[in-house]
Parts: sequence; structure tokens; C-alpha cells
Amino acid sequence: MTIQPIGLVGQTPETLSLRPDRPGIPLRWLAMALMGSGAVVAGLMVQNGLGINWRDGSFGLFVGIIAALGLARFLTHPGLTPAQRRTRDFSEYAMLMICASAIGGVASYAAASDTQGFVDPFLAGLDAKLHFNWLTWYQTVIHHPILQHLGAAAYGSIYVSPVILLGAIAWSGNRSAAQRFLFTYWLGAAMTLALFPLFPAKGALEYLWHGPIPYMPTTNLYQGSIIPALRQHTFGEINLGALRGLVCAPSFHTVCATLYIVTAWPMRRLRYVLVPLNVAMLLSTPVEGTHYLSDMLMGFALALTALMLERALSAYFCTPRRETGTLTCRASGQPR
Repeated sequence: MTIQPIGLVGQTPETLSLRPDRPGIPLRWLAMALMGSGAVVAGLMVQNGLGINWRDGSFGLFVGIIAALGLARFLTHPGLTPAQRRTRDFSEYAMLMICASAIGGVASYAAASDTQGFVDPFLAGLDAKLHFNWLTWYQTVIHHPILQHLGAAAYGSIYVSPVILLGAIAWSGNRSAAQRFLFTYWLGAAMTLALFPLFPAKGALEYLWHGPIPYMPTTNLYQGSIIPALRQHTFGEINLGALRGLVCAPSFHTVCATLYIVTAWPMRRLRYVLVPLNVAMLLSTPVEGTHYLSDMLMGFALALTALMLERALSAYFCTPRRETGTLTCRASGQPR
């Protein structure tokens, strides 16, 4: 099948230049990777006596959203009109993103069950060598309530940016951009969770601050309370509507912010919205996520690694042929 590398449906060079000539890993492969990840996580949950709270309304809401997206994907599958194509693509992208996020969130609980000790002294020591004073950062937020509100909003925007990005990509018809973004997101999440057992931490607030807490950040003190309960197997059911961030290092918020900025950068108009938004999320992460600077740098390095791996894998499996406007894929050996 011949593809059109330039001039995709609804795309204008000024607003949505997404380098459509570079292919990505096929989304069906990502779906298989998600199923494999889900199977591994399910095994870890059984091993550690964990389960999902099926009776909670949030589980029904999750199933309802996936079902609605799946139905929209099915009904618009022919893609006979631009509106159908955009709805079909956005539904598919959103399903994959939501499933990857849910699997990752549940996986953090399963992974935390097998950890030992806390590495806060190590991370705080790295911050000292980097001349980063977390307490000064926190005290600045304490004395400026506007920073508390802005920081909480920016930190929560981790769920907003991907909706905007995937909507813009679906509108442009640039499937390869979605392939690259979604695969890199899954890869970044998988790598974060793989490293998490090496760096379990309570968080900077609980480790560094002593006495009454004048401002409780978004992350609260969940790491220091939930992780010990998971280790002792006194935490049995996971509520999908109340998933808490348990991963301190590497910082997944930093991973996401880096991926969002890289993905948004070629889109000229969205760049001016999403880049400042995600820079604000990075600035809010030390306090709202109770993260150390060192684990944020780990997250940044991990995101760059995921981006390079995705590029290498995409180049290996599918190579664009500019002279013919086709892609030659190693998996099939045939142009498409």
C-alpha cells in the first residue's frame, strides 16, 4: 500500500508539521505489548495477593470509557469521511493511552510489594552534590499560596497534555506520529517501573521536613504509608479511581513532560501552549510530587533513552523510500 508522506488529511504545514515521513512501530504491536504487560502485572498481583476493587464505581467508569471508545472505533472503522477518520483514530489512540496508564498505575503497586528499604538518604545526598535545596523550594511555595494553586494545576496537567496531543494528531491524520508517541510513552512507563524497585523512596517531604506540615502537596505522604503496607501484604485491593503515585525515582512526571514537549514541538501552534504547560509541570514536580532533583534527572535521562530506542526500532522495522513514497517494513519485506 502506498502512503502519502506529505499533505495528510486536515494538516497544514504551519500548524501540524509532524514529520510524517518517519514511520513508527505499528499500533497493533503496541496493543500486543500492552497485553503482554498486563499479563506480567496480573502475575505479580497474584503473587503478592493483590486484586482490583471491581465493586468500586471507578472500575465501572473505566470499563464504560473503554467500551465507549471501542464502540466509536468500531462504528467509524470504514473512515469514509474526515470526521469518521478523526473519530476512529482518536478513539483508538485514547484507548491505548488509557490502558497503558492504567496498567502502569496498577503495576507500581505490584512492583512496590517486592521492594526493600528506602533510598531517600542516597537521593538527598545526590541533591546536595547538585546544590539543590528542596527545603528552600518548599518554603517558597509555603509563603506564596498562588504557587500552591498553580503548582497543583500544573502537576495535574499530566492527564491534559496527551488528550490535546492525540486530538491534534488524529485531526492531522498523521498516524506515524501517534505510533511514535504512544510507543515511546509505553516504553518510558515500562522502563520507569523496571527501575522503580531499585529506588523505593518515601519522598522529599517526609524525609526532609520535620514537624507540622503547613502545605500538603498533591502527592501527600502516600509513598511512606502505602509501600510498607504493600510489603506486609496488608494492602489487598487497588481502587482504580484512587491510584496513588508510588514511584519517586525515576520521576514519571518528568518522563511524561519530556515526551510531551518533544511531541508537541513540531506543532507550531500547540507548541506555544503545551511547552510552557509542561515546563510548569516540571517546576511543580519537586513540591507537588515531593520529588528530589536527582530523581527528576533520572526521569529526563530515561525519557531520552526511550526516545532513542523508539527511533532505532522504528528505523529498523520500517524504512521510508522517498523516491517512491512507500515504506519498506522488515517484518513483511514488502512495501506499504
